[in-house]
Amino acid sequence: MKNKILFFMLLGVLTSAQVNRFFYEYKFILDSHNKEDVKKEMMLLDIDKNGSSYYSHDKFVADSIGKAELEKQLKAGGGSISVNRREKPGQVSYKVTKQYPDFKTYLFRNISMDKYKIREDKKPEWKIQPDKQKIGDYNTQKATTSFGGREWTAWFAADIPFQDGPYKFYGLPGLIVKIEDATGSHSMTLIGNKTLKTADSEKDPQLPDNVKLLGLFGKEIEVTKDQFKKAWKIYVNDPTKNMRELMMKNGGDSNTKFAFKVKTSDGKEISDPNQAFREMEKRTKESLQKDNNPIEPDLVN
Repeated sequence: MKNKILFFMLLGVLTSAQVNRFFYEYKFILDSHNKEDVKKEMMLLDIDKNGSSYYSHDKFVADSIGKAELEKQLKAGGGSISVNRREKPGQVSYKVTKQYPDFKTYLFRNISMDKYKIREDKKPEWKIQPDKQKIGDYNTQKATTSFGGREWTAWFAADIPFQDGPYKFYGLPGLIVKIEDATGSHSMTLIGNKTLKTADSEKDPQLPDNVKLLGLFGKEIEVTKDQFKKAWKIYVNDPTKNMRELMMKNGGDSNTKFAFKVKTSDGKEISDPNQAFREMEKRTKESLQKDNNPIEPDLVN
């Protein structure tokens, strides 16, 4: 009975301005050499009649607080703007959107200061299996696919009339309730849902013409997957290249000022640009060595 009630509620979403928000628990292993360290993140899948958006709950909250603080500073005026790192910025920084009815899919993610909008050129090709399983309150059926450099097993609920799911996955005759890769490194499980009257606003604050915040807000660079892979390789080889080039480019502009500080692991503050860049490069390369098990290996390898 519970599934039938949910079915009729979701049908109503497609003919109204409402948004149905699905909550997924995402478990993932960043370092393939340390499989005991399993991370968790609450992910949101917002669906309305025009499409869907999949993103981190913690990152959304942190970004919302940051935008509110920035707007407050802009209204107050003053000679400087301070943007502080949030205590819980979210472990998953990317976002995926799909546009109905053709499911045009985009991945949004950053490389250093640059924001990219990456067009997906492949759709998941599913093999529906006869196996069935009850996951929570949902009666599901098994399907498998090879996508992004991994083998995936999904369980979808035909009683939930959306051919959508977490990340870039879609195309099954019902919402994907759970999906996991063959290595057990990445797993997304539906744990609940609620209906919203409207989607949360993602409008960015309007900055003055003479104010630029590196890596925050602004327009994304739309690229193909191959173009993104090239940019990623450049970043891995030289993590601070973009920031150095930007400082050199604006070095002769008296109206442009750069001020940033970096703290070492022992809390020592570095303000000298050259030392700061060396520390940033060291820290980034150490982080990349541990973050060696991405959800979509084909995109960065």
